[in-house]
Amino acid sequence: MSSKPPLPRRTPRSTAFDSGAAKVKEAMDARDALATALTRAGIQLPAMDVRTPWADTVREDGEGASEQAGEVRYALVHLGVCSAPVAHALATAITNGLAR
Repeated sequence: MSSKPPLPRRTPRSTAFDSGAAKVKEAMDARDALATALTRAGIQLPAMDVRTPWADTVREDGEGASEQAGEVRYALVHLGVCSAPVAHALATAITNGLAR
């Protein structure tokens, strides 16, 4: 029986990552890295996006969070929905990666 891979570590807490813009940038970088990896595997998730609890106060470049609107506490990579064939392709890519 194979053991599960370790979960990814959280981003280290530092003053550099205390700003909302840094959190959004980190999530956008993660989204882009995942999109690149999926594209290399022949998979596209067109609805991938970055979401924050106050998404309307943060522009795409990560700027614009204000104290009045509330500081961005976290940003999440939203994978969206996909068709059944894309879900199967994703499952196959993950399974093939585990077999290495």
